[in-house]
Amino acid sequence: MIYLVGILAGLCVTLLLVALYEISTAPQRAVAKELAEIREVRPSPFGSVARRRRQSSRQKVGDVVRMLGERMESGGIDVEGWGRKLVQAGYWNGDALRIFFGTRVVVSAGFVGSGIIGSVLLEARLLGMLVLSLWLGIVGWLLPSWHVHRRRKLRRNEIREALADALDLLVACVEAGMGLNQGLLRVADEVQNISESLAEELTMVNLEIRAGTPRSEALRNLAVRTDLEDVEALVSTLVQTERFGTSVGRALRVQANTLRQKRRQRAEEAAAKTTIKLVFPLVLFVFPALFVAILGPAVIQVIQALGDM
Repeated sequence: MIYLVGILAGLCVTLLLVALYEISTAPQRAVAKELAEIREVRPSPFGSVARRRRQSSRQKVGDVVRMLGERMESGGIDVEGWGRKLVQAGYWNGDALRIFFGTRVVVSAGFVGSGIIGSVLLEARLLGMLVLSLWLGIVGWLLPSWHVHRRRKLRRNEIREALADALDLLVACVEAGMGLNQGLLRVADEVQNISESLAEELTMVNLEIRAGTPRSEALRNLAVRTDLEDVEALVSTLVQTERFGTSVGRALRVQANTLRQKRRQRAEEAAAKTTIKLVFPLVLFVFPALFVAILGPAVIQVIQALGDM
């Protein structure tokens, strides 16, 4: 019974990961499939009908998830905090918050249903069914939030690592005679190969400025979306430079040198932590093998000597 429960739990987790992968890659695959249908030499007369059916089915599923998310938003949950985390994770869609809460409900309900079905198949008692269903429901409720936190962390680390190189490019653009807005746009184009997240953020800043938002406010929005100390320091420097009319190139150069120094310090800190992290693999895997190889023959000889006595 224990093995079957473990297998069912692993199957549920695997199905959830497959579902998340399918959801995340569905738009790209849908676009590729539609382009392939359009490029066919003899397109099927039923191609448009099939596309409309697929779009309507996705729309229905999306409407159900959004409806569940709307009901969860009115349940006293920290909507503002989760909205900020979703933006920092790269989900900028207006329905991202409702889709997130709806996904939590759907995944949790699916895990609870899997637990009930598994308990019925295993002929488990009522208490075991309740415990297993409750545990799977909690896991299903926490998995979407774990995914958001993980993506947010990866995105912030990517932006932090690429920010120093982007500032070097921005310094070169400004000192070459470009304005700050044109420099940000050029850096967004050039830094895309290094960090797509940073390129998206800089592009968003340019779009906000073109839409009429003051540059200082657009830069503050950048600091809010990234939630990084380095970006906040850069935004403060640019806002103060614009307010007092000082040299932008000199301020950016100082900030770029500071970021490079911080990145070097982070690398040195990570290298210093390596020796401590190696202690656990050594104690758990290497030392037992050494003890067996070194003390094994001596222990065998002692046992043989005691046996002869």
